Amino acid sequence: MHSSIVDKLMAITSMFQQDMARAFAGTPFTESRVAVLWTLALSGPSTQQTLAAALSVTPRNISGLVDALEQHGYVERIAHPTDRRAVLVTLTSNGETAMARMQEEHAHLEGELRDAVAPEQLDALEQGIDAIIARLTTLVSAEQPEAEDG
Repeated sequence: MHSSIVDKLMAITSMFQQDMARAFAGTPFTESRVAVLWTLALSGPSTQQTLAAALSVTPRNISGLVDALEQHGYVERIAHPTDRRAVLVTLTSNGETAMARMQEEHAHLEGELRDAVAPEQLDALEQGIDAIIARLTTLVSAEQPEAEDG
């Protein structure tokens, strides 16, 4: 029987989840906590409200994630330089080190995956992946319930 594109994408998703579980074993990291770290690494110090919006989670959820990362020494809360009511979440030196290591691991995996594809097929693969992401984004956003006026 022929595997569908959806079956293949589900298999890839499962393998990535297994790899993350292996990589995070014995650490305080979870997929959600690492998403916070990636956002900070890419965007720099951010308010919890900005982080919550970027990750599409509630402020309460982001507070718990930041609390855990702060407890383990990966982030810290600092005073906002222009808004005394706000605080910024920023990576600590431990957080920066962890992110540098993760970026190296991603670069290595990127190389491994690229090596699995013939060079003349890489452009087509990337275009196909981009097209699937765009279509899934459209489908998922179309299924989101409209915000109700209350």
